Amino acid sequence: MKSQHSTNPLALWLDPEAALSPEHSQALQVSGWAVMPVNTLDNLLAHAAEAAMVVLHLTADVTRLKAVQQLLQDAGLSTPVVCRVDRQELDLAVEATQAGALTVLAAQDVRQASWLRLHNQLNPTATRLSPQPVRNVVFVDPASQHLLALAQKVAQADVTALLVGPTGSGKEVLARVLHESSGRAQGPFVALNCAAMPENLIEDMLFGHEKGAFTGAHREQKGLFEQAQGGTLFLDEIGEMPMHLQSKLLRVLQERQLTRLGGQTIIQLNVRIVAATNKDLKKAIVEREFREDLYYRIATFRMRLLPLAERPGDIIPLAMQCLLQHDKKPWQLLPQAQAQLLQYPWPGNVRELENVMRRAMVLCADHVVTPAHLMFDDWLTASAMAAAPALPVSNIVSTQPEMSEMTSPMPRAMPEEMPQATDLNSAARMNEHQVIMATLANTPSKTEAAKVLGISPRTLRYKLAQLREHGLGMASAAC
Repeated sequence: MKSQHSTNPLALWLDPEAALSPEHSQALQVSGWAVMPVNTLDNLLAHAAEAAMVVLHLTADVTRLKAVQQLLQDAGLSTPVVCRVDRQELDLAVEATQAGALTVLAAQDVRQASWLRLHNQLNPTATRLSPQPVRNVVFVDPASQHLLALAQKVAQADVTALLVGPTGSGKEVLARVLHESSGRAQGPFVALNCAAMPENLIEDMLFGHEKGAFTGAHREQKGLFEQAQGGTLFLDEIGEMPMHLQSKLLRVLQERQLTRLGGQTIIQLNVRIVAATNKDLKKAIVEREFREDLYYRIATFRMRLLPLAERPGDIIPLAMQCLLQHDKKPWQLLPQAQAQLLQYPWPGNVRELENVMRRAMVLCADHVVTPAHLMFDDWLTASAMAAAPALPVSNIVSTQPEMSEMTSPMPRAMPEEMPQATDLNSAARMNEHQVIMATLANTPSKTEAAKVLGISPRTLRYKLAQLREHGLGMASAAC
């Protein structure tokens, strides 16, 4: 066991409700932690002497936290405890902080930056880690190339930057480009999602606190500003920051110094601020939801990221990057599948594209992605986009009815003869049926439909017969 954790500090992961997820495990390991799941207090005690921190999931109250603290105290250990709390449990998060938790993270938080911050905070004598640099960043579309060139120029000047764009468009990726193209590239890149943290904790997260600053503050804690010294602090969703914190943030940005909660010592700052938002901050200013003076302080350089649908040149390279990122074997994206990707409006932007490609990887067994492997969040397929208003609802069947109910202006249709998908093969057949029927509805003949689908008329007839055999009754009507 000792040799396993000789390089990286050990985090004991106690979560009786759920197993350690692969996403959390990867985030901790990439951030410099060795992680060991433990299921009971006895297991925790057996390895507590080796651990640099305990990660504890809280649900109803802080009873579990107090039990762990007492266990460590009885063993003569001062191992810090990090609590994971569901986002909606704001009162519990505050109670955990007051009860002595080193910090509180959202239970759903799988960002490397969160665990990296703890690594640098709890292991000050170790080599300071920085997040992995952005590799193979896709800026192919002319609009994206222009934005990249602008970002690289802005990076050379030590000014604040405001990134504006819809959710999932890649604002954090661009923030990392700004960091890695600047003279601060060797310093830390620290990120905070202002919308993900409980309002009561954001101030403590940003500015830190001194020992004894409030009940349960058993040790001093550096805030994110201090942890980002010499590097970049990325404030995502800054439009969600509470008004009373906006004034404190403004003062820190103006004076380039801060005082921790409960402290008197003035700490000089050497940090670059990059902020991001998907909100219209000018409108928020008019509605008195955002301070105008703070806006002009963070928006020295304002850069806008376009929605994915408005930079089509990035779509296919991003799709291929996603395929190769998760499987290094050669992948082929057929022209018909590429056409569907280019026609789809991508309301969820790059994040949605990544989801679609991950689904395709699950459904595709031979590393050749066809239209049948593309399952979009929206119930309208790419081949039906142009004629969507004229399509009968009965000709298109969603493989994700919950999403279609939210996004479709028309009622969803699930004919009685349509079997529900019970495994990956049936899901793929249903999606293939969806593509074929939409194509038949929008072409004058089966010959033309086969051409659009990239298959021969004979293959189309064979597929229709196959679908009919599997009980997809609408296919028989098309025959």
